Amino acid sequence: MRIAVDAMGGDNAPLVNVDGAIAAAREFGIASLLVGKTAELERLIADSGYRGDRIGVVDAPEFVTMDDPATAAIRKKRNSSIRVAANCVRDGRAAGLVSAGHTGAAMVSAKMVIGTIQGVDRPALAAVVPNLSGHSLLLDVGANPDARTQHFEEFAVMGSIYAQLVFGKPNPSVGLMSIGEEDSKGNVSTREAFKALKLTGLNFVGNVEGRDVFNGSVDVIVTDGFTGNVILKVSEALADMVENMLREEIKKTLKASVGFLLSRSAFRSFKSRIDYSEYGGAPLLGVKGCVIICHGSSSAKAVKNAIRLAAEFSRQRLAERIQSSIAALRTHGTPAGEPDGARSSGREARS
Repeated sequence: MRIAVDAMGGDNAPLVNVDGAIAAAREFGIASLLVGKTAELERLIADSGYRGDRIGVVDAPEFVTMDDPATAAIRKKRNSSIRVAANCVRDGRAAGLVSAGHTGAAMVSAKMVIGTIQGVDRPALAAVVPNLSGHSLLLDVGANPDARTQHFEEFAVMGSIYAQLVFGKPNPSVGLMSIGEEDSKGNVSTREAFKALKLTGLNFVGNVEGRDVFNGSVDVIVTDGFTGNVILKVSEALADMVENMLREEIKKTLKASVGFLLSRSAFRSFKSRIDYSEYGGAPLLGVKGCVIICHGSSSAKAVKNAIRLAAEFSRQRLAERIQSSIAALRTHGTPAGEPDGARSSGREARS
């Protein structure tokens, strides 16, 4: 199994992508195909001292810049690193794709080149968000700023399957982001989505609010890409603010510094819980193959973990499981592998 890496994508490319792929090979034994400018990539690999056989290079003389439109990889830059990486997955040379480059170009390439799962109209970006009891899955976080009722259904099914694999819960709870728990709350889109999600057979607990992102009351939170992206960016900023404020307070007094030294392991644990690089990136659910989209500022650690994530979900056949569940939803109204009558009202689930 090999994972194609868009080596020219990201703020710190190609160095962090090369280092991340080498780290994944050394720590996890995962093979990668680095897609980009051959001479530059081969020089970086040589400079790293890596002499193993788990890193391959695929030439791509172009790359998509942040100033390019999302369709550039399809229309103008057909030899770009993200397009060639998508070709590798489509042609069976790689089992998954990792990119920290232009998010729009990565999503368009995945959808147009690799293709979507039958029955999925809109692939969704899913992000793991830390909370008081562990983690929640939030989707969509940017792929679909406008979503219709059908898309909310697809997000819920795909999120539920993904959460089963990530969190190890056989029947994860699913909530719909709104401005109140009552059925009547929300805009037209969320009210219609509420009615549809009640009929999916998923463990739908009803509407959830912004506070439920962090209190751990629900496993999967479904929303449109506009709202989800805002929540994700606020969450990241909040984590950075808390970390910086703690550091500032610790520096102020000797007493606080001594306290920090005594509690260093707890602070390290706290940092790891809110560090996005621990999760690698956000999977684009609903496409054939496994596509992981990372932060543009991703470190080598984030790229390494994104490669691990892509390989893990390729081995667990995530795309096939989503396809069978979507097919069951379209045919019978109940996703495959989900018990009938599993849903409950939001008030009952949180009481």
